[in-house]
Amino acid sequence: MRRRYRIPFNRPTLLGNEIEYIREAVARGHLSGDGHFSLRCAELLERELGVARALITPSCTHALELCALLLALEPGAEVIVPSFAFVTTAGAFALHGATPVFADVRPDTLNLDPARVAERVSQRTRAIVALHYAGVGCELEELERIAERAGALLIEDNAHGLFGRYRGRPLGSFGALATQSFHETKNFTGGEGGALLLREQRFVARAEILREKGTDRSRFFRGEVDKYTWVDHGSSQLASELVSAFLYAQLEARAAVQTQRARLWSRYRRELKDWARDEGVALPCIPAHCESAYHLFQLLLPNRRARDRLIDHLALRGILAVFHYQPLHLSPMGQRFGGRPGDCPVSEDVSQRLLRLPLYHALSDAEQAEVIDAVRQFRAT
Repeated sequence: MRRRYRIPFNRPTLLGNEIEYIREAVARGHLSGDGHFSLRCAELLERELGVARALITPSCTHALELCALLLALEPGAEVIVPSFAFVTTAGAFALHGATPVFADVRPDTLNLDPARVAERVSQRTRAIVALHYAGVGCELEELERIAERAGALLIEDNAHGLFGRYRGRPLGSFGALATQSFHETKNFTGGEGGALLLREQRFVARAEILREKGTDRSRFFRGEVDKYTWVDHGSSQLASELVSAFLYAQLEARAAVQTQRARLWSRYRRELKDWARDEGVALPCIPAHCESAYHLFQLLLPNRRARDRLIDHLALRGILAVFHYQPLHLSPMGQRFGGRPGDCPVSEDVSQRLLRLPLYHALSDAEQAEVIDAVRQFRAT
C-alpha cells in the first residue's frame, strides 16, 4: 500500500477555466483531435515560441516518435542522446530503427555536454537530442555548430523547458524539431499530452501526415483535396479535445504559473544556501545567459547514502522527495546498444546523489517552510 504524504512531490492544480472549457468542448460536439481547443493550444505555442507549426500530441513520447519518423532513418543511423534523461528520449528513436549513442552531461547544469557529444559524432549521426534538464537551456549554440558540421539535425526535448530561454530566445525554437510534455508533473498539464514543434516549414506537410495515421486527412479538412487516403507511414497521434481544453486553460495562466514557480524556486535557493554549503550539497545551477522555466529544484547530496537518508528523513515528516533518472546507457536496453559502466561518469555519479524537492503551483508558503525546515535539520555526514 502506498504511503500518503501531507506534502506530495507534485500536485496538479486548477488554474482557472479548465472545467468550463471541458464543458464547452463537450457542448461543441467535437472530442477527438484537432478541435477548437487543440488548435488554440497550437496557435498559442506557435505565437509564443515563434515556430512554423505546433502539433498537439497525446504525449511527449508520441512527439519524439514523430521526430524519429521525420528523420526517415536508415539501417545503421545513429542518434546522440544524453544518458541522464527519460527513457523515451532514446527509446523513441530506437523504436524506429536508430542506434542511440549515449553522451554524458555537464556536472553543473546536468545538460548534454557539447564536448562529449563531439566525441561521439560519426558519419552515421543523423540527429543530436538536447534535453533541457530542470528547465535550464543546454548550450545550444555549441550543439548547433556540432550538428551542422555533422550534417545532422538538432532536436530539442523541451519536456522541462516551456517558456524558458537561452540568450533571450525561447527554448523549443532552436532545433529543427522540438517536443513538449504536458504530463501532470509538468508546469502546464492536460493530465497527459505533448506537442511537436516544427521550426521549419519543410517538415510541416509530412508531419501532418505521419500524425494522421499516414493519411492526408488534414489536407482534406482544409479543402485542399476532395478525399483523403493512405499516403505514408504514420500512426494515430492526436490528443483528445478534453486534454486540450484542460491544457489551454493552463497555458492561459502561464504568466502567473511561471511567476509562482520562480518565487518558490528562489525561496528554496535563498533559504537552503547556507545549509547546502555547510553540508557539501550542490544546489541547481542557472548560467547567466539562461532564463529557467523553473521546472525542478534538485539537490546533489555528497553520496547515495546521504541522498537516501534525506528521502527517508523527509518521508517520516510526511514530505515526498524523489530521485530522478537512472543512466540510460546502463539500463538493460542501453547495454544492448553498447552501453558500459564508465561510459558516462557524470550521469552515473549524479543519478546516485540527486533528490528533487516538492515544487508545484499550489505549494503554500507554510508547506514550503515546512520542507525547508525539515531539510535544514538533516545532516549529510
